[in-house]
Amino acid sequence: MSEPVPSITSAPEPLAVDQARRTRSYLIQMSIRVVCIIGAVVVDGWLRWALVAAAVVLPYSAVLIANSGRDHVTHDTSPVTPQPAPALTELPDVAAPAPGAPAPGAAGDGPDSPGVPTAPGAGRVIDHVDD
Repeated sequence: MSEPVPSITSAPEPLAVDQARRTRSYLIQMSIRVVCIIGAVVVDGWLRWALVAAAVVLPYSAVLIANSGRDHVTHDTSPVTPQPAPALTELPDVAAPAPGAPAPGAAGDGPDSPGVPTAPGAGRVIDHVDD
């Protein structure tokens, strides 16, 4: 099954166009800041303080606006339905020794002795010590 091909209308704008738009926005805001600084020197009264405040705030907003771009990533936030655990298979029953019979591993037990598993590796005890 093939993946869907994105249409040209849903393609993002080219990187060069995005950088040019962000650069132009930053330069316009910094030009406004220069005008505010020059205006704060020329005028007097409350307008001076408004221009100084604008000159102080504009660099912060210009950087935020210039750096916001091309980071529009969407994530799948649909809920996840957990899958049920697979059913466990039962282990085969190992024949227990008959009552009164010697325990497996006792002297005289051979592969033909009753109560001793005959499958390869069955009945072996491995001593394991973690260091």
